[in-house]
Amino acid sequence: MRWRGRRQSSNVEDRRGQSVRYGGAGAGGLMLLRLLPNMLRSKTGRVILIVGVLVVVGAKFLGVDVLPMLLGTGSPTTVQPSRELTEQEQELADFVSVVLADTEDTWNQIFTDLGGSYTEPTLVLFSDRVNSACGLASSAVGPFYCPGDQQVYLDLAFFRDLRERYAAPGDFAQAYVIAHEVGHHVQTVMGIGAEVRQAGQGRSQSEVNALSVRQELQADCFAGLWGHAAQTQRQLLEPRDLEEALGAASAIGDDRLQRQTGGTVVPDSFTHGSSEQRVRWFRRGFETGDINNCNTFSVENP
Repeated sequence: MRWRGRRQSSNVEDRRGQSVRYGGAGAGGLMLLRLLPNMLRSKTGRVILIVGVLVVVGAKFLGVDVLPMLLGTGSPTTVQPSRELTEQEQELADFVSVVLADTEDTWNQIFTDLGGSYTEPTLVLFSDRVNSACGLASSAVGPFYCPGDQQVYLDLAFFRDLRERYAAPGDFAQAYVIAHEVGHHVQTVMGIGAEVRQAGQGRSQSEVNALSVRQELQADCFAGLWGHAAQTQRQLLEPRDLEEALGAASAIGDDRLQRQTGGTVVPDSFTHGSSEQRVRWFRRGFETGDINNCNTFSVENP
């Protein structure tokens, strides 16, 4: 991908290396400290403490930090470490910033053509874990978009996983991941995300999953729209770039991921779509460049 020397976005917030910690104990924490001696003296109190510890440890194993909630310590603060970023880390951040800037150019133009205006998202770079309006998340969840604060969150270590764990190398594969998350932001701006959440109320889990698949596939198609503009309007693609993006889309299909974990492929449990679906919808956006061809909610079998 020909990205060097191009405009970088001003909508990147770099939190890499920052650690999330909480300030002084809040009301919940102070109350727990006062009750601790009495709890230790009673059998019931000791059982409650043991169960509490197991809950905290188990939640941390799953990538969720519930200790601040239990202690009532309020909003997190961050501490900037003294470590400087390596040249490779900074170059990767520059790459992300250029890709984000190019998605801004693409979607600003598309919204203008539609007679509207595009609100650009912020992309947050983080390491290990991050706090968002959607809660505290670890890097294990992968890149994600939070509609609550309209921000994309990305631990750049995921690109290593994409290359080594999912066998999907290449800078355009990485760009596809960013463009897919930006696609979710587009859905928020267009009101699609809210409509999907409303449509899922009162539905069975399999029906909610089916709605999620359609939403994810549309984000893939939107990523393809960006790829189309990046190539036809700015000639950013190099040979094999398209294959890199399609390889990434295929690598993170629900069916392929279920097979890799040794499980049985269960279509009703899909939340993002099969490898074939993800490749097909990205290709549709890339080949047509027409947002009208990305309505995954209007087709019988997406």
